[in-house]
Amino acid sequence: MTAKRKIQFSLVYRDMFQSYGKFQPRKDQLERIAPVIIKMGCFARVETNGGAFEQVNLLYGENPNDAVRAFTKPFNEVGIKTHMLDRGLNALRMFPCPDDLRQLQYKVKHAQGVDITRIFCGLNDVRNIIPSIKWALEAGMTPQATLCITNSPIHTVEYYSDIADQLIEAGAPEICLKDMAGIGQPALLGKLTNVIKTKHPDIIIEYHSHSGPGLNMASILEVCKNGADIIDVAMEPLSWGKGHADIISVQSMLKNYGFDVPEINMQAYMEARALTQEFIDDFLGYFMNPQNHFMSSLLLGCGLPGGMMGSMMADLKGAMQAINNNREKNGEPAYTEDELLIKLFDEVGYVWPRVGYPPLVTPFSQYVKNIALMNLLTESMGKPRFSMMDENMWGMILGKSGKLPGEVAPEIIALAKEQNREFYTGNPRELYPNCLDKFRKEMEENGWELGLDDEELYEFAMHETQYRAYKDGSAKKQFLADLQAAKDKAMSKGVSPEEALALKHANADAVVAPEAGIVLWEINGDGENVQSIEPYIGKQYKEGDFFCYIENNHGQILEIPAALGGKLVEIAAKQGGHVAKGDVLAYIQR
Repeated sequence: MTAKRKIQFSLVYRDMFQSYGKFQPRKDQLERIAPVIIKMGCFARVETNGGAFEQVNLLYGENPNDAVRAFTKPFNEVGIKTHMLDRGLNALRMFPCPDDLRQLQYKVKHAQGVDITRIFCGLNDVRNIIPSIKWALEAGMTPQATLCITNSPIHTVEYYSDIADQLIEAGAPEICLKDMAGIGQPALLGKLTNVIKTKHPDIIIEYHSHSGPGLNMASILEVCKNGADIIDVAMEPLSWGKGHADIISVQSMLKNYGFDVPEINMQAYMEARALTQEFIDDFLGYFMNPQNHFMSSLLLGCGLPGGMMGSMMADLKGAMQAINNNREKNGEPAYTEDELLIKLFDEVGYVWPRVGYPPLVTPFSQYVKNIALMNLLTESMGKPRFSMMDENMWGMILGKSGKLPGEVAPEIIALAKEQNREFYTGNPRELYPNCLDKFRKEMEENGWELGLDDEELYEFAMHETQYRAYKDGSAKKQFLADLQAAKDKAMSKGVSPEEALALKHANADAVVAPEAGIVLWEINGDGENVQSIEPYIGKQYKEGDFFCYIENNHGQILEIPAALGGKLVEIAAKQGGHVAKGDVLAYIQR
């Protein structure tokens, strides 16, 4: 009897959040979820960081290096492989990086406990991937070279298999099929997997897909039938929609087909599910677009990643009034939102081949969408297409990020010539000189530590703007202001009394007991313990001000600060009452 072929699973915990909203969980939340993910017993790998992960840590005033080390440590200890998303020439950001910074990345991430780097180029230009393969190997990481999957006349099995051959020859022991928009056709993906595995039987193939347009369960089955080794999955409450297939459904489908797949500890699944929902309720949910919970077949027509739908709809609404104002001036009827959305999808279909069929993945998906949206606006103004393009859009078209898969349309070539723009045919790396000496010098002048394994130097050079805001405290202040605005918006909606109470709590910071013990109120530091603090409702506190005491179970007296400051709006614990660790003592509204 032939042994069943084994399929492993990777939980894309980072991408689960990125596909739904703006932020990632905090370090303390990641530390809480990691042991539960391990307890689920079904994951060989977990995605622990990568593009957009570390920027958002900085944006709410948290050190991303500490977060990465804390999140990877439990997985390292039990032998679960950790992996990150790496944008090749762009590394962890949206624009190109110099060589010395890219090379430092792999040393830093290996030291922090990241095992595998998933290296992709949005243009599938091997010149942007191969140097990273070399640097990752030198640093002790496993480089997983990536094929960005899309659906066009150019992106054939032969096109992709030729790129895979080059990446494997350069030393990549693994290939990822990155179906970032979920529009990869199951038949093509199955054939591509078979071609790569037949020619390179020892190469590990991992398949990553989004569920937005509804094809990916069929695609998962096809790639597994043809030799794929590892499947990326998600879990509730952030599975399906514009995200990824749920581990339960994928495991069931493959198990019943006859593959050897691990069992799921469902008690741990439910625990992880509840924790993730808790993180969403805490603050992450305020920055999630509800539409990202829904799948949409409309994505098949435009080929855009589902995770873009939220930002795309916001952009569309922003341009809609201007477009309709211009149409009304011309005596034309205004578009409805649905009509304009279809117009935008059609315009993406027009623009995409004319700018050389770049795979619609970050940042090129944003560029193509932006060109299409600007075209709709200029059309309403009576101006020609492509007359409102910024330097980033032109950079893609001119070859400064790599070679486009297809040819640029003659009309755009003529426009470039008219604007005295030159097409670049050299290696993109040559355009970005080394930078670390400059950043190292500034850190020394500022008295900033370079960090363990130069990780702070790396973070500053990689995310300069966000790092400066993190260091001076303005990032945290801006995040708190944005969060307050999001909470106020939620509060303004019509809700029931029960919902209003829940939103009241959501609109305030909880003062939480750090340990179990007895609550001792002491107002204004005057030494007098009072039986009721209701008269003090409305009292204003600054961040870190003394709030109350807790006498813990060992007889120690702990001073409890007033969270981030603000107005005391509710008391949740009684004088002399016993509280458990994590119990809410009061709510303070900023």
